[in-house]
Amino acid sequence: MTTAGKLEKILLKEESRYCSHGDTAHYLRKPKIFSECDGSFLYDYSGMPYLDLQMWYSAVNLGYKNKRVNNAVRNQIDRLPQLASQYLHREKIELAAGLSRQIQKSFQAKGRIHFNVGGSQAIEDSIKLIRKTTGKTQFFAFQGSYHGRTIGASEITSSYRYRKPYGHFSNRAQFIPYPYCFRCHYGKRFDSCKYYCVAQFERLFETEYNSVLDTKSGECEFAAFYIEPIQGTGGYVIPPPDYFRKIKKILDRFKIYLVDDEIQMGFYRTGRFWGLEHFGIEPDILVFGKSLTNGMNPLSGLWAKEELVKPEVFPPGSAHSTFSSNPMGTTAGLEVMNILQDKTLANRINSSGKKFVSMVKKLQRKYREIGDVAGIGLAIRIEICEKDGITPNRQLADEIFQAGLDGGLEYKGKKYGLVLDIGGYFKNVFTLSPSFYITDEEIGMAYKFLDQLFSRFTASKRRPLQKYN
Repeated sequence: MTTAGKLEKILLKEESRYCSHGDTAHYLRKPKIFSECDGSFLYDYSGMPYLDLQMWYSAVNLGYKNKRVNNAVRNQIDRLPQLASQYLHREKIELAAGLSRQIQKSFQAKGRIHFNVGGSQAIEDSIKLIRKTTGKTQFFAFQGSYHGRTIGASEITSSYRYRKPYGHFSNRAQFIPYPYCFRCHYGKRFDSCKYYCVAQFERLFETEYNSVLDTKSGECEFAAFYIEPIQGTGGYVIPPPDYFRKIKKILDRFKIYLVDDEIQMGFYRTGRFWGLEHFGIEPDILVFGKSLTNGMNPLSGLWAKEELVKPEVFPPGSAHSTFSSNPMGTTAGLEVMNILQDKTLANRINSSGKKFVSMVKKLQRKYREIGDVAGIGLAIRIEICEKDGITPNRQLADEIFQAGLDGGLEYKGKKYGLVLDIGGYFKNVFTLSPSFYITDEEIGMAYKFLDQLFSRFTASKRRPLQKYN
């Protein structure tokens, strides 16, 4: 056994004894250890490169070891690496100002920023803000939604599995079917449905016996609707173009706030700064995290309209975390915001996304098990099915996912691995979020690797591999 192999064996033995299995590392058949990263690649202890097509669930949009972000963090270490969040520092103020101005540019609304550490914590802060503003505790959210796994965030995350071990959740959201047109909840087709799903939501408000509205006073029991503009863990589901405009009209009529969860799709993942920009409406609250620091020191937060978060209504101490607005995080976030001002970046993201989707659609024509392919910017979904192209095939998705991590894929005479992520209602969707700087050659590598994996695990009648250009 090689020295690297011995070290990995020792580490895995120690991990099995001393590390909790309560996180997600043991979703894998065998937990994976990586030792280095760079650009679009992770490296194991043997030095094998793994092309990463999910970039830490879209937290590392600018690539691993991004030089500008890393240099900014190094400089901060030598100047002001720690500071209690009850005190101010330049980077916090400048980052809050930059985010607020960007949101005002995107949605023509003025507001303020409140920082925290992780996405779930920022969601919790938004729940506190809504409850404080309205005095109400009930929310709408979507089937297929994922907003985090803290207690409050679990209430608006649709998977019962995340709540089941922890008792009764009295404020569990009312979950509304998401417009998942490939698997329409109502069995409709988009070309003829006339937004039937919107009509079904609107029907909830027809009578008090539908349990959401006091029709005598016109007051709704539900304070807010938590949305993801493109569902993340639910499978990168992209709604039809006018869906949110129609929903927003109903929310405005009944004075229901719209909370936009941009934790996965914000910061240009969809080709626009915020995912909701594609749909022509403005949020009342916007929650962000993950890629704000390119995966460096954790930092998240919320933006809320001025009337919701001004000091008179959200005074000091309304929400607090020891490490919120930590100087290392705000420094990384400020440099990420500077990088995102590159006027060529949106074109690059959209161009690479179109190339990637085109590549996967070539594979779809070859393998009947690829049921649905769609993308917006560099958020791309590949839904894996049985040969009928519709029945979910979780087993095949799991086999391909695990084989990618096992390595041994061929490219120009060298061995590689492939890092994918699985989401979707039936855990049969590859949710791809590659680096914004993925090269054409790396897209070509992804094509080769996916073709090798589908060829290995499917019995489709296959046509010859088309050359990817």
